[in-house]
Amino acid sequence: MTFVRHLLVAACALLTLSTAGAGEAEIRKNLPTHIPQLPPIEEVTKTPVPGLYEVRVGGSQLLYTDEQGNYLLQGSLIDAKTRRNLTEERVEKLTAVAFDKLPLKDAIKIVRGNGKRKVAVFEDPNCGYCKRFEKDMKKVDNVTVYMFLYPVLGPDSTAKSRDIWCSKDPGKAWADWMEGNVKPAAAATSCNVTALERNVEFGRKYNITGTPTLIFTDGSRVPGAIPAEQVEKQLAAAN
Repeated sequence: MTFVRHLLVAACALLTLSTAGAGEAEIRKNLPTHIPQLPPIEEVTKTPVPGLYEVRVGGSQLLYTDEQGNYLLQGSLIDAKTRRNLTEERVEKLTAVAFDKLPLKDAIKIVRGNGKRKVAVFEDPNCGYCKRFEKDMKKVDNVTVYMFLYPVLGPDSTAKSRDIWCSKDPGKAWADWMEGNVKPAAAATSCNVTALERNVEFGRKYNITGTPTLIFTDGSRVPGAIPAEQVEKQLAAAN
């Protein structure tokens, strides 16, 4: 009886694997046929919903389909019992950024006090929320801020970011503009601004869609102009 039971368990496992593989194969075959403009499918995984599959494209964009790839859904998958946004949780995992993997050479380093605590911030010079955030951050001491210029709001953001990055003292130029609306001097045409391009590319890869966005040393990410008190709490938890 035990031997028969083991055979049945093995057969069920093989059937499950076969079904999962068949579902993925059909999805990879049919979806691009039905929707030629669909970006290349990078991953297909089962969801907790029977017959519903997650399709990942473009790095962290999630879509949902049936096991035949005949229907396509776009939106958030919510666990009604727990009220968890499963799509949001999955995207957070896909776009998580380890602090030690950040390209800190492409950031403006601002040290306050002993600088023992660390945080990275992605900001656009034309972002009103960023200006409010910068003024509030003056209350936070003993911290090193790695400020990534992230010009995503338009051509003028790119121009201002270039002038700030290329100034003799980028940290001062940044503070003067954000706190006092003092425009930085125009950058020399010979100035290397590839760091700004890398910042934008990095942000797109890791789904940084708004400014400011803060990344703490424990990998936690906080979007928005949070008050100094919340920054302090996050720093205490992360460092």
